[in-house]
Amino acid sequence: MNSNAAQTEQSMKHNGNRMTVKDFIILAKPGIIISNSLAALGGFWIAWLQPERTGGGPGIFAAMAVAMIGTALVMASSTVFNNFFDRGMDAKMARTRTRASVTGRIPPPVMILYGTCLGACGFIMLASLNVLTAVLGLLAFLLYAVVYTLWFKRQSVWSTFVGSFPGAAPPLIGYCALTGYIDMPAILLYAIMFLWQPPHFWAIGIRRKEEYRAAGIPLLPIIKGNRVTKIKMLRYIAVLTAVSLLVPLYIDVSPFYTASALLLGAIWLYRSVKGFQAADDTQWSKGMFFYSIVYFSLLFLILMADSFINAVLRT
Repeated sequence: MNSNAAQTEQSMKHNGNRMTVKDFIILAKPGIIISNSLAALGGFWIAWLQPERTGGGPGIFAAMAVAMIGTALVMASSTVFNNFFDRGMDAKMARTRTRASVTGRIPPPVMILYGTCLGACGFIMLASLNVLTAVLGLLAFLLYAVVYTLWFKRQSVWSTFVGSFPGAAPPLIGYCALTGYIDMPAILLYAIMFLWQPPHFWAIGIRRKEEYRAAGIPLLPIIKGNRVTKIKMLRYIAVLTAVSLLVPLYIDVSPFYTASALLLGAIWLYRSVKGFQAADDTQWSKGMFFYSIVYFSLLFLILMADSFINAVLRT
């Protein structure tokens, strides 16, 4: 090896042991935070646009920003503590063994301080809106960072189901940030995100099954096999599609939303059924995972846009 190559390798090793801003961003799992922020925005947006709940004034957008940022910070705190508690298991998985939490680039005390600061700022922001919103944020944090991460994820095949309870909190938090109470539209938004999560996560579980097995995580595909997991995914998607079609009963939307929800659900159902004939479960689960993101994003964006257009037409 020439001297330049040796210097480059030594520099890379040195930089690899140094904390970076990117490490802190990755530690908070930005993909999860983005989807949670979209869901929180959707909840707030729907609450704002409903006829009997419509608010106004220059402060409405400030409140929306506080709700989104507060939710994002609380969820980021949850994921940081999740990474802190899971660093032993993450060291056994190829996908996660290079994380800063595993390699030691971010020491455990720094992770705890970082997660605590994120959570404290988030709770303060949510509490500035109303008590219910702060309570929901606290419950979501405790359920995800403690009940799910420390207990069910390590012990039970029901971990995905349990993790869906805090995972579905963002639209509920966003909705209650404006209303201060829970009603049927809020419950529907919560139910949609709750039902979406198991098939979304099980798609990852099938694709990364051997990694999760090596880490000792008792996921459904590992304990019950791919076929049982596919059956349960199909059931969740079918119920999710049905629940999404209940939205017009409680939220002011047009037939366009209904047609879109039906089409998006039908495509996901079709892809799920095709899984029973798949020659390669890994490739099939990869497609299911990416479509789950498309489904969730489009459904919420269409719901928000359709509600806005209906609100404009009412005025």
